[in-house]
Amino acid sequence: MSQPSWQAWQGKDESPSEPGRDGPAARPWTGAHAPVARPWPAYPVPQAPPSASAMLASHADRERAVDVLRAGYGEGRLEKGEFDKRVERAYGARTVGELALLVSDLPLGPMPQPAPVTAVPRTFLPAPRPRANGKAVGAAVCGLLCVPTLGFTAIPAVILGHAARAEIDRTGESGDGLALTGLVFGWLSIAAWSILMTLLIAVGLASG
Repeated sequence: MSQPSWQAWQGKDESPSEPGRDGPAARPWTGAHAPVARPWPAYPVPQAPPSASAMLASHADRERAVDVLRAGYGEGRLEKGEFDKRVERAYGARTVGELALLVSDLPLGPMPQPAPVTAVPRTFLPAPRPRANGKAVGAAVCGLLCVPTLGFTAIPAVILGHAARAEIDRTGESGDGLALTGLVFGWLSIAAWSILMTLLIAVGLASG
């Protein structure tokens, strides 16, 4: 059995012969034996998702693009006329790709300008806080303890106070006020004990 030729499917003059008959005298297929043309099945054609540049721009996207343009204009990268035209086009842009073209030659925001590094004169630098003298701290502690101990720490307070003031004058440390506190309490306690001892001796001599 001969198969129908390609020209028969395409509607050409040459027609396929009836089954069992070949040659140029063969008559074409008719009736129930005629082939029925069937269309290709309608398969859905996959559509590529829109790219990011074709995405519709939002109000926030336009404002971000205008901010970039303002930063470029403030840095002197755009002239006034060009800046105005780009801003107008940015507010009229429909897609994100159009906005990207408007700011493609600009940095995304103002560029940080490095500050010149200059040495600060020592006159304007904050003065370092001197360290407190240890003996001055001890003198203040001993001086304050003269009250609860009835003056038994007065002599150490006086000794440490004088030694601390001498070291402070030599080294420039802080704590002169602490040393003075220890000296004041120490000498007051010593003076009080001296007066008390003098009175006791005078009473003893008078009674004897």
